[in-house]
Amino acid sequence: MSEGRLVIGNKRYSSWSLRGWLATHLAKLDVEEEVVPLAGTGATSAVKDVTPNGLVPYLEHRGARVWESLAIVEYCAEHAPGMWPAAPVPRALARSVASEMHAGFRELRMAMPFNTGREFPGQRRTEGALADIARIEAIWAECLAISGGPFLFGTEFGAADVMFAPVIGRFLTWRPELSATSLAYVKEVRTHPLMQRWYQEAAEEPSEWLLEKYENPA
Repeated sequence: MSEGRLVIGNKRYSSWSLRGWLATHLAKLDVEEEVVPLAGTGATSAVKDVTPNGLVPYLEHRGARVWESLAIVEYCAEHAPGMWPAAPVPRALARSVASEMHAGFRELRMAMPFNTGREFPGQRRTEGALADIARIEAIWAECLAISGGPFLFGTEFGAADVMFAPVIGRFLTWRPELSATSLAYVKEVRTHPLMQRWYQEAAEEPSEWLLEKYENPA
């Protein structure tokens, strides 16, 4: 019998859910996965029925109720401390860039939605999205230069990588121009076994879950 559940949106579109899913798997929490197909907005009626804030992801584990992706990452890291760097200075940097990702980059989110099954190269390169991308690339370059890679804080896929994983998906869909350093990092994250599993399971979702606004954006 499982020790809880993780409620997520469908994997093709739900970038926020990807974070919660990656974190729970990295921490090896024994939870059941409950997928609620999205209906074009985060706060769909089906999601509102099962989560405290009407959004995904949402984790229940051993009596704990955790929502918001960064809070889920922090909870999972309590069970798997290696998700954050062990030393105080890199750990402070990791938490800072993870928080910046959680709270910011609205222009990128609006212009380039997450879709694991489509590519729209060259489109939606708005001024705001490009500014967000430049900042993300600067973050990655700094972290990788300090850690030596291949992940943001060293050889293991960790909490900061979890927070930026949806950006990897957005970049793969919309194909903005990126530096060689960023492209290498994108490849490293995309080929991680958990990311491969997420993309494979997204491809196996029912066709009834497809949404026109994401499949054929204006």
